[in-house]
Amino acid sequence: MMNLRSIELALPSAAEAHRWMIDVWGLADGGQHGDTWYLRGSGSYPYLVSLSENADRFVRSTTFVCSPDRLDHVARAAAAHGLNAATCTSSDPGGGAGIVVELAEGEILRFLVGAAEVETIAGHAKASRRVMPVKLTHVVFNAADAENSGNLAEQVLGFRVSDRTRGMVFVRCNTAHHSTAFARAGFSSLNHIAFEMDDLDAVMRGIGNMRDHGFAPAWGPGRHGPGDNVYAYYIAPFGPVIEYSTAVEKVPDDYRAGEPDDWTWPDKRIDQWGVSDKDFAGLRVAEETFRFRREWQPAPITLPVGA
Repeated sequence: MMNLRSIELALPSAAEAHRWMIDVWGLADGGQHGDTWYLRGSGSYPYLVSLSENADRFVRSTTFVCSPDRLDHVARAAAAHGLNAATCTSSDPGGGAGIVVELAEGEILRFLVGAAEVETIAGHAKASRRVMPVKLTHVVFNAADAENSGNLAEQVLGFRVSDRTRGMVFVRCNTAHHSTAFARAGFSSLNHIAFEMDDLDAVMRGIGNMRDHGFAPAWGPGRHGPGDNVYAYYIAPFGPVIEYSTAVEKVPDDYRAGEPDDWTWPDKRIDQWGVSDKDFAGLRVAEETFRFRREWQPAPITLPVGA
């Protein structure tokens, strides 16, 4: 078992960003610990995003929760490939312990076992018309060498490549088509954070709510090819690209990974629907904002870590 849980960011004016993500984007307060603020969705994870006060903007980590056997596989494979890694104990809501691994381009991924969950938030969906994401559906990274990053995800993390397009390599850690992807950007950074909504109606209500607050989509609404999910992308005022999404395709173990020529569109179209424009320039700037930074020292891992 493995699932994407959360992403941890550092940035200036974290308290203001925390407030915006509640008042405008629709997340709920997940608490505060020191100079770190937490944001949760309606689902059972204690938080989806943490925002830590810092003079610089960077991704601290992206966190997955997993079973002991999956954790042990990652630890052994990371050691075999000579990647920077260390054991860790989480002080974030939910706790848990495991390992943190640095991939080839600096992406910091944390894998936890024993992390606690919380009661879901009821009454947020159609009955109240409240806009609230449920969980994270995927976190996408920009890569200088997306193929190498995808290969490492398979060889070290036990993920599987679902599809390759001219723009991305999509990888999955469970039956969802992708929990992450590596964009063929030519540089390394956070590409975007995607939040799972209850359904298509919830995505559209989210778009309407953002319009009420003066924010237009940077791309969307639309429906992707790989993953078949509906989307609407925005550039948050504190820097990152964030997405309302829903219904990422579930794929079987024998799903055949597509190649770029399998994912082509008519001229001037970049998704299945072809009804919206894309702010390429604005998104490019935002996608370069959050780089990666290691805040821990690599150390030998005592195996098995999942015992």
